[in-house]
Amino acid sequence: MREYLLVFLVAATVSYLLTVVAREVAVRVGAVARVRDRDVHAEPIPYFGGVAMLGGIVAAYFVARQLPFLSFRGSDEMFRDAGVVVIAGAAICLLGVFDDIFEIDPLMKFGGQVLVAGFLVVQNVQFFFFQVPGGTVVAIDPLQGATLTVLVVVVTVNAVNFVDGLDGLAAGIVGIGALAFFVFCYQLTNINDETLATTGALLSAMLAGACVGFLGHNHHPARLFMGDSGSMLLGLMLAASAITLTGQFPAAQISSGGDGGSASLLPTLLPVLLPVSILIVPLTDLALAVVRRTSRGTSPFAADKEHLHHRLLVFGHSHGRAVVIMWLWAALVGFGTVVLSLYSRPIVAVVVAAMAVVTVCLTFLVRKTAEEEGERLEDVV
Repeated sequence: MREYLLVFLVAATVSYLLTVVAREVAVRVGAVARVRDRDVHAEPIPYFGGVAMLGGIVAAYFVARQLPFLSFRGSDEMFRDAGVVVIAGAAICLLGVFDDIFEIDPLMKFGGQVLVAGFLVVQNVQFFFFQVPGGTVVAIDPLQGATLTVLVVVVTVNAVNFVDGLDGLAAGIVGIGALAFFVFCYQLTNINDETLATTGALLSAMLAGACVGFLGHNHHPARLFMGDSGSMLLGLMLAASAITLTGQFPAAQISSGGDGGSASLLPTLLPVLLPVSILIVPLTDLALAVVRRTSRGTSPFAADKEHLHHRLLVFGHSHGRAVVIMWLWAALVGFGTVVLSLYSRPIVAVVVAAMAVVTVCLTFLVRKTAEEEGERLEDVV
């Protein structure tokens, strides 16, 4: 755990420091978010936060290779797969940099996302089989595995991109999701008496650290936006972290109940289900946006100001409170899925239910102060 914490801190520190440099570079090359009708910021903000986060992830990866526990207990395949994901992250970040500067065509950007996901498949970072109740292994052929891998990566990338509409929102949601997945990887290996050095845990620790470091400059009012270079990087890293866990354990060795009982969800399906559960808020937003835009006869990529975070502002929440509320929903679904998949004690369900009640109350029942009302009106206008 201490070495994972060090990896987290390296990613956070380097990302935080590089953000200052990235901001200056963005200003010099003109990679700046202009104020548009659908935006909530009142003045141009530089992009390239994704470049800073990529720097933190790369630094954390090379530090991890030198740490005794991870280098001795982890396999060569662990670092190989993690390296493949980092390279893919750099490629999709570069694609986002071009979009931040030149605003490339959405279909061209989509094609680039598919190509990067295809690179993961070519490097054998993909789904191979799934384990189902009773210890049965359901194998999928290479084409099916490749298709599912590309689908999960591309959908996750675009879900993060769609939710990146308020200061600190996307980085916070992905950071929460990465922490939830780290807990899942760490506890699943611990329960099954397997090595704690896994690709999924390493990638999620690096990703969570990068998000925390970036949030130091991206909280409201933000001094820097992640841009497409950041949102696509975070989406790919989160999806790939889950994909690498596929096949980590032989079917006969899987145990889902750290408390001696069987859990309510199947842990072996979590590599597919967890990205969906963690990103249920942005995925819901993505689905609603596609339906809303296509029903109007416009492109699914045509931007508007009717995302969930915009609706929270209209509902009456301030900018900061809207972000915290969406963080809470992400934590509820992400950590709720993880703990319910690993533990079956009634107290676990009670705690998750209590979290749900608190989140619902904060979303719909908490009144705004006069000061927050003024901030909300500024954000909406």
